[in-house]
Amino acid sequence: MAAIKQGDTVRIHYTGTLQDGKVFDSSEGRDPLEFAVGTGQIIPGLESALPGMEVGEKKTVQVPCQDAYGPINPAMRQEIPREGIPDDIPLEPGTQLQMQTPDGQALPVTVVDSDEATVTLDANHPLAGQDLVFDIEVVSIN
Repeated sequence: MAAIKQGDTVRIHYTGTLQDGKVFDSSEGRDPLEFAVGTGQIIPGLESALPGMEVGEKKTVQVPCQDAYGPINPAMRQEIPREGIPDDIPLEPGTQLQMQTPDGQALPVTVVDSDEATVTLDANHPLAGQDLVFDIEVVSIN
């Protein structure tokens, strides 16, 4: 049976959990995730666990934050004047918003705090700073 190598297109089923066991993503009930190994389409810590695996093989992979979405970058957190935000925009902590960068790119942000004068927004990936666990199963190798 063939083992996964760089350049192969693979399909895997996966369940991603935080260290406390909370599921943050899963292919359960959906088609398997398909990607080419070695092309950077998935996080490095998961991709590096795949070479050598075979169809039907299952594995639990521990992925430290630096090999997932990286550590939290304090520079990605910014206080902005509340007056610059329309009144109809919800500003409760945890609210996901979308801003636009000066060059027109969409930038997802999360409200982390607000008071009468300012709103603190965080543009870090929601899983930044988190060590992750993936239970994976190889479905196919092409």
